[in-house]
Amino acid sequence: MTQTDQYTLLRGRILDFHAAPQDETDTEAYRYIEDGAILLAGGKIKATGAFAEIVALAPDASITDHRPNLLMAGFIDTHVHFPQVQVIASWGAQLLDWLNSYTFPEETRFADPAHGAAMAGQFLDLLTCHGTTTAVAYCSVHPASVDAYFTEAAQRNMCMIGGKVMMDRNAPEALTDTPQSSYDDSKALIAKWHGKGRAHYAITPRFAITSTPEQLEIAGALVTEHPDCFVQTHLSENHDEIAYTAELYPDAPDYLGVYENYGLLTPKMLLGHSIHLTSREIDVLAETRAKPVFCPTSNLFLGSGLFDDAGLRGRGIQNAIATDIGAGTSYSMLQTLNEGYKVLQLQNQKLHPLRAFHWITRGNAEVLGLADRIGTLANGSDADIVVLNARATPAMALRMQRAQTLSEELFILQMLGDDRAIEETYVAGVPQKRDHAGARPEAVQAALQLA
Repeated sequence: MTQTDQYTLLRGRILDFHAAPQDETDTEAYRYIEDGAILLAGGKIKATGAFAEIVALAPDASITDHRPNLLMAGFIDTHVHFPQVQVIASWGAQLLDWLNSYTFPEETRFADPAHGAAMAGQFLDLLTCHGTTTAVAYCSVHPASVDAYFTEAAQRNMCMIGGKVMMDRNAPEALTDTPQSSYDDSKALIAKWHGKGRAHYAITPRFAITSTPEQLEIAGALVTEHPDCFVQTHLSENHDEIAYTAELYPDAPDYLGVYENYGLLTPKMLLGHSIHLTSREIDVLAETRAKPVFCPTSNLFLGSGLFDDAGLRGRGIQNAIATDIGAGTSYSMLQTLNEGYKVLQLQNQKLHPLRAFHWITRGNAEVLGLADRIGTLANGSDADIVVLNARATPAMALRMQRAQTLSEELFILQMLGDDRAIEETYVAGVPQKRDHAGARPEAVQAALQLA
């Protein structure tokens, strides 16, 4: 350690994952340190281990003592709609009605760059207040919404993924582009943002219903030209959606076959929902290593169906998990795990709390191919860290009086926790939560004033 580095040391109980644990006895998959520490410098994790060992590496480090709280990698949300922040909790029917009644009218407001900038600040505040340090977002059809999203993320040095939706039909005129304009806009946004700082671009045809064959063909061209970009869309969320897709693409073997035919399926493809899959589609997912994304709160809210996590994992398919704001009903990955647990229970599938917390940290990072940078507390990782308080509410504190194991504590956080259980969120080593007086960190406050 050099004398010129500025070190910060976070002290608390440490939980970090090496693999997905089956249960608490699977100690090769995780490490738990009762009195641990994480040493930070320059936005990176320099060392993680027992407090006595870590403090000896940098005896002059500034120490923040989070005991008795639990420190782990920041949460990762793999499917969220940035322009839907003000339509969350809108009374709805099913998917297509909800889109037409709430989503599309709301997204037209993002033609105004000032509105997009203001919403970006609020959106990232909500993520970090809930412990989320990385998200994969759909922006609106307007390039300015992408600029607002990545500009705000850059001010906070957040690792964020996102892209302009491409849609040239079956949407209001104010929200449609053309195949050529969607290509040109996406190409310019990739050049502007992808790989700049901690930003990653996602090529984003919204879903088959809102894209013509010509647009999906040009989306495939973007994927070929930019293989290091992510790709995101929706798949098989709702029976009516599947039937309408079949009408629009009668030559495709099935819904997934639409994307397959246009060269969109790669290991960097994120397929929101993926509920009602045929056996052929499952075979193709296994072959292409495209990633289904489980969105439990929105699937329940819209009555879409039950995600078959165990069945897909049994085929060697990696599943992500996400909030899907705004059809999703909570920004909290803890509450996402809560509802995910129930969805799986209905199918006689078990979600152990250790595997659940692996899922929203290292698991989602592995899906994204970013586990060398985010999702763990390994040396050299970006210093995105969440501090969890399992006694944050009276109900949690009362339940914790009887908790005897780490797994019990995690399950209490999973079932009863929300933003109140997030004691602090660090993004690249910088605390982001409001303090007890309601103030934000100076950098965040300045960003909001600019918005």
